[in-house]
Amino acid sequence: MVVIVAAENVVIAVKVSNDIVTARQAGLEMASALGFSLSDRTMIATAISEVARNITSYAGTGEVRLTVQDREGRRSMVVQAQDQGPGILDIDRALEDGYSTGRGLGLGLPGARRLMDGLAITSNPGQGTLVEMWKWVPTGA
Repeated sequence: MVVIVAAENVVIAVKVSNDIVTARQAGLEMASALGFSLSDRTMIATAISEVARNITSYAGTGEVRLTVQDREGRRSMVVQAQDQGPGILDIDRALEDGYSTGRGLGLGLPGARRLMDGLAITSNPGQGTLVEMWKWVPTGA
């Protein structure tokens, strides 16, 4: 289910694997409207898929929020993936290639970090995780 709050503020509930596709599509649409290149749109959509998949795989449910905000003094498309799951015990380790607490390849968070211009994680064991990542909007868009 997609809830559009405003043109630059979209919230997608993530509960089942089809919601990953919905979040990815919403990200593609917003990135296109903001003037991102095809390659940047693909990177954004892939990063959204990774963090949304983490929600379904580790937390069960959560949401992905897409907004436009200022990051590091620049207009940015911001993706926030939030859940109330078990949390991440060691964030630094979770950002290492190949590290996984599940059956995955351990490429999700490190891959998302490489695809975006910035990534920050806030997590408390037993209280959930917030992954926030952003891509700077192209100049002149």
